[in-house]
Amino acid sequence: MNIMPKVFLGCSFSLLAACTSLRGTGDLGVVIERGSGSVQIVETSNITALSQIDGLGDLSHASVVYSRDERYAYIFGRDGGLTKIDILTAKITKRIIQAGNSIGGAISQDGKLVAVSNYKPGGVKVFDSNRLELLADIPATYADGKQKSKVVGLVDAPGQRFVFSLYDAGEIWLADLSHGTPEITRFKNIGKQPYDGLITPDGRYYIAGLFGEDGLAVLDLWHPEQGVKRILNNYGRGSKKMPVYKMPHLEGWAMTEDYAFLPAVGRNEVLVVNRRNWKQVASIPVHGQPVFVMARPDGRQVWVNFAHPRNDTVQVIDTERLQVEKILKPGKAVLHMEFTPRGEHVWISARDAGKVTVYDTESFNVIKTVPMAKPSGIFFTNRAHRTGL
Repeated sequence: MNIMPKVFLGCSFSLLAACTSLRGTGDLGVVIERGSGSVQIVETSNITALSQIDGLGDLSHASVVYSRDERYAYIFGRDGGLTKIDILTAKITKRIIQAGNSIGGAISQDGKLVAVSNYKPGGVKVFDSNRLELLADIPATYADGKQKSKVVGLVDAPGQRFVFSLYDAGEIWLADLSHGTPEITRFKNIGKQPYDGLITPDGRYYIAGLFGEDGLAVLDLWHPEQGVKRILNNYGRGSKKMPVYKMPHLEGWAMTEDYAFLPAVGRNEVLVVNRRNWKQVASIPVHGQPVFVMARPDGRQVWVNFAHPRNDTVQVIDTERLQVEKILKPGKAVLHMEFTPRGEHVWISARDAGKVTVYDTESFNVIKTVPMAKPSGIFFTNRAHRTGL
């Protein structure tokens, strides 16, 4: 583990404490290096990699959440590893193996609880964010009570709640931890094989995508007593099942003031949906099967990357004209995109090209490239203050 951050090299030993105490974290972030089980700590003001931390296990489907002070990152590895790192000192604070196979995590509204969703053995575990001590184990049992479901689409929601979907059971669960012990509300028969979920930025609607049938399941968290409703009944693979090279990530849905931009499943299209009535109003032809469809923070553009084998391209959609306005080639196997907090730059990882490319989002010029070992997910610290991220 390389624990000597480059950011400190300009400080003498006597000044080290002063240097570290004065460094903020608002322009920092983490880039996953999935091939080597490591992360790069980066800063966006000067676009540099500050330090590397390795020894993080299987990061083939890793995700990250941040403490509310933006100092600590919690990394969820595919091998069930949960690691807390200090991005100022570039050290692992604590690492545990909490399950056999996990798929993501979330942090509570007050930042005191970290939850992890697990494929194996199934269920959700909740930890104290300070010491990573287990506080609650929520087995995702269904049917006769002996079977456990894979859990997907775990997000935080206002009111110290977590929401997630049970892939095998076809259920959505709402876990309220505002009183310490989890209070579970189950919503059954929401559709076949929910494979992912998202929560709208205001924290009101939880939406689960369905792999086993077309349509989406929506839970209004302001009125959970009304149950789960179905929208966009034609959203999915349709009656003529198309080959799907990679299921789109619902977390990447772009939300502008009027529209939601959705990656179509198995088709080379981005769908445009009216947010007020959830009716489709347009479809935009794109380069391939979209994976992430992400809005620039001001909502003026939507950036799209694509599944294999057309994954060397990113397209930019003008959200007023609903047309592609720019085509970019960041390199082979583009896996993720992340905007700086106010959207002047976007960082794009290209796994097989071994680099992260930073673009100006107005001119589309390349500002800088940063070499990395098979980079995938990019996570900046401003996520600490956004619901569902």
